[in-house]
Amino acid sequence: MSSPLPRPAPRPSVPRRAVAALAAAVALAGGLVVVTGPAEAAETLLSQGRPAASSSKEGSDYSSGKAVDGDLTTTRWASAEGSDPQWIRIDLGAVRHLSRVVLHWEAAYGKEYAIQVSDDASTWTTVHTTTSGDGGVDDLAVSGSGRYVRMYGTKRGTPYGYSLWEFQVYGDDGSSPTPTPTVTPGGAFTVAAAGDIAAQCTASSSSCAHPKTAAQVEAMNPAFVLTMGDNQYDDARLTDFTNYYDKTWGRFKSKTRPAAGNHETYDPAGVYAGYKSYFGSLATPQGKTYYSFDHGDWHFVALDSNDLDSAQLTWLKADLAANTKRCVAAYFHHPLFSSGEHGNQPASRPAWQALYAAGADLVLNGHDHHYERFAPQNPDGKADANGIVEVIGGMGGADPYNIENVQPNSQKRLKDVYGVLKLNLAPTSYSWQLVGIDGAVKDTSPTYTCH
Repeated sequence: MSSPLPRPAPRPSVPRRAVAALAAAVALAGGLVVVTGPAEAAETLLSQGRPAASSSKEGSDYSSGKAVDGDLTTTRWASAEGSDPQWIRIDLGAVRHLSRVVLHWEAAYGKEYAIQVSDDASTWTTVHTTTSGDGGVDDLAVSGSGRYVRMYGTKRGTPYGYSLWEFQVYGDDGSSPTPTPTVTPGGAFTVAAAGDIAAQCTASSSSCAHPKTAAQVEAMNPAFVLTMGDNQYDDARLTDFTNYYDKTWGRFKSKTRPAAGNHETYDPAGVYAGYKSYFGSLATPQGKTYYSFDHGDWHFVALDSNDLDSAQLTWLKADLAANTKRCVAAYFHHPLFSSGEHGNQPASRPAWQALYAAGADLVLNGHDHHYERFAPQNPDGKADANGIVEVIGGMGGADPYNIENVQPNSQKRLKDVYGVLKLNLAPTSYSWQLVGIDGAVKDTSPTYTCH
């Protein structure tokens, strides 16, 4: 069928690096969850070469089977032009547990669509939906099971139809049983952390960093993920969270423990409107934008440094007084000490004073877009063996900042680097590595003993 207008050039497909095996889940109320027996097998591409069907096709050269033939650049499925809804369905041959769906769109993409699963190709369950698709490569974390998987498009992004170079479905191929988790009190565990994460770009742009930092989180397979604010740029609208953050760091949403930054307050819909809508109860598990939780022998405190008012500071002191864990880590956006463009943030000093008085060990911050670690110090910036170790990890994906004024006790500074903190937390000690987007370790900390 001829097209009434010349098509724009197709967007390049971006191969996705392999993901690490699924491992332990988080038990926030108690000890570390570890897996007994062999590690769970890595996810498997289930869709390639499987039977496919569709609501329509643009012509004989654009049949549904072209979307599962493994060719990302020359063959594609295309629906009839100019009408909604349209769908394409894959038969996996048996009920499978799914972990990920990747849509490699041609220039004709779906703006509004759902990913749905079914055991009988009749009754469908939606496992992902969007109203703001922008084409390119949509890499979607999903959770559900079914024999049939379909993309159900309800609004086209162009005057044409829907067109996919490839429709990839990943999950458990049924060859390996899921290991039985057991809870072991205490024990070492890994946490991934970063701030200043999602710029308004996607993996279709080679300069977009947050898909690359997300790949490093995935490779770490952490017990959970901490974010130190400015999760989404520029104004943290819900639509931006959906269009950008969700497509990368959204894979870890269920095990993310977020903190808010100043950009979360800029939303035209209201302060924290998009942040709270996107993260839901994860953003306010105790009814406020600050909260605490325990894991193993660690107590974690997430603060809202946009407004460290008397109510939050009173809560913080009471929370720390009630803590029974030996090791304490706090994370929030604005660093008390920084050698970067924003510099020191004195508004965070009252929180530091409360944390220092309670014997806290570690503080994680963002705001300045660089990496920096400090020797233990007190709230007045004096070296103190019993002080707090501060780490700035504002290199999650936003444009880097310069180092401006090196502060006392600053031991290591890196600019023009993107990466993720890999925290290694043991019952009585801790250390970390900065892992760059190339997978290389850019810095390794000393090992500290908890107070």
